[in-house]
Amino acid sequence: MLDLTGKNALVTGIANNRSIAWGIAQQLHQAGAKLGVTYLPDERGRHEQKVKNLVEPLAPSLFLPCNVQDEAQVQSTFAAIANQWDKLDILIHCLAFANKDDLSGQFSHTSRQGFTLALDVSAYSLIQLSAAAQPLMRAGGSIVTLTYLGGVRVIPNYNVMGIAKAALEMNVRYLAADLGPQKIRVNGISAGPIRTLASSAVGGILDMIHHVETVAPLRRTVTQTEVGNTAAFLCSDLASGITGQVLYVDSGYSIMGM
Repeated sequence: MLDLTGKNALVTGIANNRSIAWGIAQQLHQAGAKLGVTYLPDERGRHEQKVKNLVEPLAPSLFLPCNVQDEAQVQSTFAAIANQWDKLDILIHCLAFANKDDLSGQFSHTSRQGFTLALDVSAYSLIQLSAAAQPLMRAGGSIVTLTYLGGVRVIPNYNVMGIAKAALEMNVRYLAADLGPQKIRVNGISAGPIRTLASSAVGGILDMIHHVETVAPLRRTVTQTEVGNTAAFLCSDLASGITGQVLYVDSGYSIMGM
């Protein structure tokens, strides 16, 4: 039986009730994990309040601002975790961003600034957060990130985010090798297309979903709950021998040639 009782889990990237991170948080909570949640702060505090209201039923014991482009804030976040929790067992990385202009048109016209931004937020942040979490995972732990098929195949309008996801997947492998001696496992989940706030920036996302529903062996796309179940599994002792892997949760779409 999947049981995360006694585990402390930090979940990043919840934006609204369609977020994959929200699906993961719910399943971790259901399995008995104690939750901490981060949010991206904004000047008016609207995003903070929205996420706070959403996660209230999960009773997170930590609710912290964390902009990964602000190193001081990242350090402050993990200092707060260390102050309230004696350990961290689980880190869920659900962070990605690219300028909308870099998710359409010719890939060869990607700006240097846009390329740097996408790689920084979507790929480097996994290294950054893993390094910050490492001292708190004294008894080992599990780090899980989200990727997508666009990191290994060309997907229309995914553009620079595909490059960021390719880097993210290599980060999973290098971090798994680096942190393995400390019993810290690092894995990725490659989810099928789901309507989220992030995916709405990708042109033709509804067409992508409909295509998967037509072609995938299961003739449907996946849900946030299904991705959440996989994340909970990867964070549990049932997955104690799995690290450095990317698990596809996409109704089988990635196996199809046409």
